[in-house]
Amino acid sequence: MFHLWSNSQQDQEKDELNAESKIRELKGAIGPLSGNSLKYCTDACLRKYLEPRDWNVDKSKKMLEDTLRWRSTYKPEEIRWHEVAMEGETGKVYRASFHDRQGRVVLILRPGMQNTFSMENQIRHLVYLMENAMLNLPLGQEQMAWLIDFNGWSLTNSVPIKTTRETINILQNHYPERLGIAFLYNLPRVFEAFWKIVKYFMDTKTFQKVKFVYSENKDSVELMRSYFDEENLPKELGGKSLMNYNHEEFSKLMTQDDLKCAAFWESEDMHSNHISKGHFSAEVAPEPVCNGSSAT
Repeated sequence: MFHLWSNSQQDQEKDELNAESKIRELKGAIGPLSGNSLKYCTDACLRKYLEPRDWNVDKSKKMLEDTLRWRSTYKPEEIRWHEVAMEGETGKVYRASFHDRQGRVVLILRPGMQNTFSMENQIRHLVYLMENAMLNLPLGQEQMAWLIDFNGWSLTNSVPIKTTRETINILQNHYPERLGIAFLYNLPRVFEAFWKIVKYFMDTKTFQKVKFVYSENKDSVELMRSYFDEENLPKELGGKSLMNYNHEEFSKLMTQDDLKCAAFWESEDMHSNHISKGHFSAEVAPEPVCNGSSAT
């Protein structure tokens, strides 16, 4: 037993040494960086670009360079809540007030609450919340969980295929390895045709993280509950919580987070623990308060 454990430990240490070597190689291939690009490209970040490309430095370099170009023009870290608040009025996407059992930040998506028509603004809103989720990752955690509630969804209020494809593209190519798990809850039968198209936009790793849950299917419900405390899950997602999205309260918290986000990116400190470990000042970031009030 000890011999097997010792070999396993040696294998893990060897893998970690190989990973560190690949990270150094990628860092050298990218070359000198400055400003926000330097802050973004932590060792933990570089690892995320190596993993989906099977540790191929050349492929990872291209992927990372594409992201750095995208970030330099799209400037996701500069988006502020007041610019996207209208998109969030119905609570169609928001950061939950709880984490999953692994301590991951949770985003709740409710496509049936779609309230706008601009693809650009919808994606900008989601990117803002992705950045906000990263801002609030607990120490030692690098991923988030998505809960997608399809109650009220229909083809009439669904986003166009083009928007879905662009969303998947941004998630996979510019936020690699940030999604830990995604549960799609109570999908209507008509979604099956939509899914047959959408799934072709996903790479294998992303596809494997997507789980379908139906309230009448005990096995799928148990799978989701193995990731989430039933007391935290909203009632509409099969849990016991009576939480409701409160747009006014959520807006206050996002405004506070905007200040912390700006402070982080404006800071000249390149060597704080939070930066070197690949995340922001999570322990001081307040969580959203979702109370019994309805969305405003």
